[in-house]
Amino acid sequence: MALIAPAVEEGFKYAKSHEYAKIDGDTATIGISDFAQSELGDIVYVELPEVGSEVTQGENFGVVESVKAASDVYSPLSGEVVETNQTLTEDPGKVNTAPFSDGWMIKVKLTDPSQADGLLDSAAYGTHCEENAH
Repeated sequence: MALIAPAVEEGFKYAKSHEYAKIDGDTATIGISDFAQSELGDIVYVELPEVGSEVTQGENFGVVESVKAASDVYSPLSGEVVETNQTLTEDPGKVNTAPFSDGWMIKVKLTDPSQADGLLDSAAYGTHCEENAH
């Protein structure tokens, strides 16, 4: 049985903990990667921070609960939460079906855009996933 490799989106930055950041100017859209959602299984609940709260690179900002387990979600970048994806409260499964589009979690106004330089690009993240696949 062949394993299907998870999707890795071009133009995104990735943390080794499997969160992504899509950077547009001084704002980043943050969520969990296709690899992370496939490891978790069916997501049944998403807990997100309040708009206006601060997130810190490498620190927990929310929780995703799947039928398997609850997992903390870590911010790949620091900044102020300017928007949360309220659709996920009604339909958390969007994280499974469209993690890079409809399943995003938060949008953050970056306090230090240069932090993105320390994240993995899509090629490096794809290699990271291959090395950590079960």
